[in-house]
Amino acid sequence: MYLQRKIDRYLKEWKQDKYRKPLIIKGARQIGKTESIRKFAEENYKHIIEINFVEEPKYKMVTTDGYAVQDIVNNISRLDPGKCFEAGNTLLFFDELQDFPEISTALKFFSIDGNYDVICSGSLLGISYRRIESNSVGYKQDYEMHSLDFEEFLWARGYQDDFVEELLDHMKNLKPFSEVMMKVCSDLFMDYCILGGMPAVIRDYIEKGTFEGSLQTQRQLLADYEEDIRKYAQGMNQTRILNVFGHIPVQLAKDNKKFQISKVASGARFKDYRGCIEWLKDAGVVNPCYCLHFPELPLKGNYDDTKMKLYFADSGLLVAMLDEEAQEDLRENKNLGVYKGALYENVAAEALSKSGYGLYYFKKENSTLEEDFFIRTGSELIPVEVKAVGGRSKSLQTLISSERYPDIKYGMNLSGGNIGYSGRIFTFPHFCCFLLKRYLKSESASMIEIAEKGKM
Repeated sequence: MYLQRKIDRYLKEWKQDKYRKPLIIKGARQIGKTESIRKFAEENYKHIIEINFVEEPKYKMVTTDGYAVQDIVNNISRLDPGKCFEAGNTLLFFDELQDFPEISTALKFFSIDGNYDVICSGSLLGISYRRIESNSVGYKQDYEMHSLDFEEFLWARGYQDDFVEELLDHMKNLKPFSEVMMKVCSDLFMDYCILGGMPAVIRDYIEKGTFEGSLQTQRQLLADYEEDIRKYAQGMNQTRILNVFGHIPVQLAKDNKKFQISKVASGARFKDYRGCIEWLKDAGVVNPCYCLHFPELPLKGNYDDTKMKLYFADSGLLVAMLDEEAQEDLRENKNLGVYKGALYENVAAEALSKSGYGLYYFKKENSTLEEDFFIRTGSELIPVEVKAVGGRSKSLQTLISSERYPDIKYGMNLSGGNIGYSGRIFTFPHFCCFLLKRYLKSESASMIEIAEKGKM
């Protein structure tokens, strides 16, 4: 069973570009990169040369005579005479690139030669990406792939683009959803929260129609991630990385979700753990959310990189790390318990990150003023609050109404409630989070003017 992915469309567009360059697909492990590339290759090429540098390390020899296209082609043919190269009809797919980043030096020559299309992929590419970048700058394209977002989950459940467009249309017109629509979408979203977006988990769920086996699959993925840390975190304190990884759920479950290194180990200092957090980020395992110095534009350069919240890049990892009792209650009764706020916030962070937003929050020193996330348009800064059920905080209203924050004209509240607008705060259900970027792009006039006009 193949799960439709957003990369499918991107790959087709890449193939249609006559000036296309070798493509590098980055992303965490087991998010479906290889499966999507293979499907695309089978539908678009007569010959596919797939080389996996982990399973077939002998192919690391293909550059021994240099990086010229013909030298590499000749060496591949010597190692396997059955591989057929036909100009204009052949795709070279170099998988598990992290185990042989040296091949990236050849991308320049493949790009100039133009006889063969090339796609490179692998897990943990962020770890060795500086090395890859320096070897192929100007002669490649990059694509960042993630686990399934909520829209892709809807596709997997059989809902098509018109369903998503209906959701967006409700948001544009601030038209509350019907009771049936709220029930359907909320149930779908809760299932997605429990499962996360890993293809193996989603596929089992779709085929069985239940959560049976999903926890075991999630925990195996978790074990695989921990194995990767031990295998690839070379020259670093692997125990520290694992400790940071293991402490994320505990710290997210607290009211103060700021990640505190002092809670990881006795006497721990941030400077000793900074590299561990960077490693997890580069590996595509976590999404750091940095604390703004002040809620104003621009965002880049306006944050403290020593103060952050850490969210999992896929919420399924958070779910897999819950205790046995919480797991059972979650799957049987969909009761999130003490992790309710943590999971909704993690899913929101995941959706914003997958939409291309950087993650930022604000906590004013010696004050209760705090906001979960901030996103921006061309000229406005928008605070985004995530509530497990409903209601809104005093902080959100303060940020909007105070003259101290001129870049903030209105805010957004993601909750379990329906669509609404009041006091320059737009309220949307949690399941609309993946559409926020499209919603903001679709509004050419001031959102406040549109909302106020609709109230008349």
